[in-house]
Amino acid sequence: MDSINVSELVERLSSDEESVRKMAVFKLQSAIGDPSFADVFISEGGLPKLRFLALHSTGNTLAYCLTSLSRLLELDKGWDHVSDDLIKRVVELVVAQPLVNVNRGAMSVLAAIVGHPSHRASQPGVTGFQRLKPAVDLHPQFLPMLVEKITSADHALCANSLQLINALMRDAIANDEDTEWPKFIKQLQELGVIKSVYGLMQSSAVQDLAHPLLEFQSLTKVLLRKWREEKVDLEKPDHRRAIRGLHVASSPDKPGTGVDPKGSKKHHPEKWRRLGFETESPAWEFDATGFLGLMDLTDFVYKNEDGFQKLLLEQSAEAPEQRCPIARASLAVTSILYEHFEVDKSDENDSQRYVVLESRSNFDRAFRPLLLHWSRLHTSGLNSFIRLWKAAEADGEDFEKIEELVRILVEQIVGQAPRVKDIREVEEELTDFDIQRLRELQMELLELTYEDAWGHHLRQVRDELNHEALQFVKEQRIRCLLQGAWFPQTMSYASDAGPITSKSLNRTIPSSWRYVRLSHNRRYLHYADFYSKTEQEPRLDTLQEKIDLSIVSSVVSNVSASAPSTSSSSSTLKTLPAHHNSHTSITTSTKITIHGYLPSDPNAHSRSNSSGSGQKESVLLQLHPQSHTLASEWLDGLLMLLNQQPITADTNKLVNLIGGYGLKIRLLNVRFEDVGMEDPVLPGREGLDEEYYYDIGGMEAGA
Repeated sequence: MDSINVSELVERLSSDEESVRKMAVFKLQSAIGDPSFADVFISEGGLPKLRFLALHSTGNTLAYCLTSLSRLLELDKGWDHVSDDLIKRVVELVVAQPLVNVNRGAMSVLAAIVGHPSHRASQPGVTGFQRLKPAVDLHPQFLPMLVEKITSADHALCANSLQLINALMRDAIANDEDTEWPKFIKQLQELGVIKSVYGLMQSSAVQDLAHPLLEFQSLTKVLLRKWREEKVDLEKPDHRRAIRGLHVASSPDKPGTGVDPKGSKKHHPEKWRRLGFETESPAWEFDATGFLGLMDLTDFVYKNEDGFQKLLLEQSAEAPEQRCPIARASLAVTSILYEHFEVDKSDENDSQRYVVLESRSNFDRAFRPLLLHWSRLHTSGLNSFIRLWKAAEADGEDFEKIEELVRILVEQIVGQAPRVKDIREVEEELTDFDIQRLRELQMELLELTYEDAWGHHLRQVRDELNHEALQFVKEQRIRCLLQGAWFPQTMSYASDAGPITSKSLNRTIPSSWRYVRLSHNRRYLHYADFYSKTEQEPRLDTLQEKIDLSIVSSVVSNVSASAPSTSSSSSTLKTLPAHHNSHTSITTSTKITIHGYLPSDPNAHSRSNSSGSGQKESVLLQLHPQSHTLASEWLDGLLMLLNQQPITADTNKLVNLIGGYGLKIRLLNVRFEDVGMEDPVLPGREGLDEEYYYDIGGMEAGA
């Protein structure tokens, strides 16, 4: 202000020379934002001259003048000079003026007028858009032109246009009568404002237009919140028409859809329940969603009447308890979307979030362009609800379960969609998402929820269940050894036959099969060789050879190359073709070798020699399992019998599977009421009788 002589500048505003006026108003636009300068400017009589220029100047002089006026109004000064003729002039400029810089200033002035309803000098009680309405009525193209300018190549003009639209919307919602503001919002929607703003949110211009875009997003939440808070009242004509329209759209006169079964004109006793309402008085069922729920349902029905009627016919063929309650499902989807987009949060949150994220890489997260396509998301969500209901063959008691699946589906598809993802892609993914994958996500989220809330309590349970699973699998594997098994035998006595004894040296005919079995006391491994498999498994007392497990030092195998947590052991187990002639050698590439320390006296299998001190380790026995399962059972069974960890992928997969399902059963038996509880108690098995079951395939529990 010190470098500008205010008196001289005000005098130059009324100069006879255009160039002098232009330079004066050019300097004014950069200085007028200072409140102290603005006060001096007004005291020097600058306002009447600025108003005169706004009414009569053209070109850049007019553009600088309008910018100066808008900045003065933003300081809450100069309202007494905002007359009707000035408003009429500025509205005309928006409609007819081709210069971009003039349009920017004109829209800024109008946005300031609409956005400050407490400062109306000439007409007390006239607020916001009502002050503009007489001028706008003279120019029907005002709103269409305003919406059109949102897509201008000039980002500043886009921003000013959207700011004016935001101001008009906010004023209409706050000040118009209940019957007027919905008409105004509908008019804007019909002009394509949603499509235009959605395009800007997905464009590269989003950074330049961040503030007006986030304000529009917040206003969308305000609208949704206002519609939800409006109770459905059959005394209101539009509410009554909407509900009656649902009945008419269902084509009640078609056979099987709603007329009385006896053929009379009397309405079916389940006029509303056949549409999916819980009672024959549907108005109260909108308590949770308000008029928003009614709007969503009617939109779904009106946009696809034929499909709606077909759906009702399909449902009428089902048993009453297996019919999908369409109306109730629609209201559930409305609530899911309402919670997902956090509509109840303050409409200022988005702008605050922008300030926080402005310099971060996750800037895009502040923008939710899919929110603008609320109706399409609701339709897709409801169709997904119906699809899941049919796929699960659900009944009335399963409603909450399907609702939860839809909630997870929305979080997965809509919640994780990037800013630039098109609404059509989202609709397709909602339609095609794999149900089995959805169930897996449900369990993962359930586990994460309890993990967050219970922390070490849940980890302790998981460790206990994994230990129990390991003990269970250990017992199963050892029982396979107790049951015994046949293995093909080779002709290489030196390495395969087992410990060399006098009996083995006296054999003159090579055997083809070996039967191995663990003793009941689990201390000895008995075996014998046979020319062929017998129909009945040999008794333990007929197996002449045995190995004292106390002298076993190690069990090794080529199966051990398979890592526990990687692919299945089938990738490492390879069985060569077997020849079923009993007198022909049968070989397999899979080999389990048992090593140990032989005592000096072959008949003395005392445990005192088990350390093998000073003795050479020898091959005690070799087995050639013919299948993946047999190899895993015997290799890990022998290791676990020796108190060592299992190594095959099959066994470790089984341990993880049993432990995982044990945890899921625990979680499914717990009601998660308070995530903030400090000392939660994990449920036990008490209270579950013999009739309790758990279906692993369907992932459902019951009693």
